[in-house]
Amino acid sequence: MDTTNLDGRSALVTGAGSGIGKATALLLARRGASLFLCDVNEPGLAETERAVRELGRDVLARRVDVSQRAQMQAFAELVHARVEAVDLLVNNAGVGIGGGFLDTSLEDWDWIVGINLMGVVHGCHFFVPAMVKRRRGGHVVNLSSAAGYLATAALAAYCTTKFGVLGLSESLRDELGPHGIGVTAVCPGIVNTAITRSSPLRGVADTPENRERMVAMYQRRNYGPERVAVNILRAVQRNRAVAPITPEAWAMYALKRLSPALTAWLSRRLGQQLAPPAAAPPAP
Repeated sequence: MDTTNLDGRSALVTGAGSGIGKATALLLARRGASLFLCDVNEPGLAETERAVRELGRDVLARRVDVSQRAQMQAFAELVHARVEAVDLLVNNAGVGIGGGFLDTSLEDWDWIVGINLMGVVHGCHFFVPAMVKRRRGGHVVNLSSAAGYLATAALAAYCTTKFGVLGLSESLRDELGPHGIGVTAVCPGIVNTAITRSSPLRGVADTPENRERMVAMYQRRNYGPERVAVNILRAVQRNRAVAPITPEAWAMYALKRLSPALTAWLSRRLGQQLAPPAAAPPAP
């Protein structure tokens, strides 16, 4: 898909109220696309909608929880009342949670799987069939993560969902290729967004000091969502299957294939940066 000029094209972005979703929506608007946007963050969504309108683009924005299939179905009905199918689907909505498996409750699992994995499934389920039926191609972007191929104990649930998104994207790419629809799994890496403040922490990770250390690390890296948006559209242009974004995401992606043992060591070190190891239990 040519993403340099999107006049006459439509795009849908979930999680468009902030961060990567907002930056991607605004870049799409600047390149000429009409927008369909959703988020649970109503003030942020309203701000994105206003900015899109100021760019002179058509936009439909609704509060939608991507984990709720009924809400996604209702949103799809609104969208498909306006267009036969969207040209670009960006399943961006996602949340984070820090902590190991032993500190993660079943309620935590329900929450993060519902948004990060089932939210992508719902997006594909309710919008991809119309793209196939229209027979004019298109592209699907699913936001995975560098944590989608580099697991760490400090992000057990988050890594699980992002591995799932990567696997779904790769299988969907094989299925949709014959229909002229590309699929890209985007793996941003360390990007400075509000997720470092909003993500709940569990177990030994749940301290104010650890939170501030994590926020500071992302701020020092200072790779903003606007740069991610540019690279997302570049990945769509090139029809990449997997698109690491930051240099460290690319490095980890290559290293995973070249040296699994070294990757595992780096993963443990990363986990120790995100959450210090728990103290050993006293001897019986």
